Amino acid sequence: MSLSIGDTAPHFTLNDQDGNKFDSKDHIGKKPLVLFFYPKDYTPGCTKEACSFRDSYEEFTERGAEVIGISADSEASHRKFASSYKLPFILLADTQNKVRKLFKVEKALFNLLPGRETYVIDIEGKVSMVFNSMGASQHISKALKALKK
Repeated sequence: MSLSIGDTAPHFTLNDQDGNKFDSKDHIGKKPLVLFFYPKDYTPGCTKEACSFRDSYEEFTERGAEVIGISADSEASHRKFASSYKLPFILLADTQNKVRKLFKVEKALFNLLPGRETYVIDIEGKVSMVFNSMGASQHISKALKALKK
């Protein structure tokens, strides 16, 4: 089971696509966070999802939110992926799936693939939305709707 609405988001640190340390404590309390966990850079569904977040990025920033993608890919893979698709947001390298486990993101498709799950974390650090679906296209609209509340 993933985290539930109202749960406190767990603290974590990971490196981003540029090798910079991302510490969730530096962001929670300053703005809402949209964390989208995805299976793998460059796969069709993940590319579609990342590009959809890119295409709606301005709507997220207008609502004061920071968008962050997380997968088990390396910093180098994320750097190439972000560059290839001109992704304006942070991609975090969860190479050992520690953060995926903290957020209780379950595997999908008969436990063969890492799950696709999106969280909205409010300014107080509480989970205000959880959406779990391998269908990449719905994550953006659900997160935007949650930020309107």
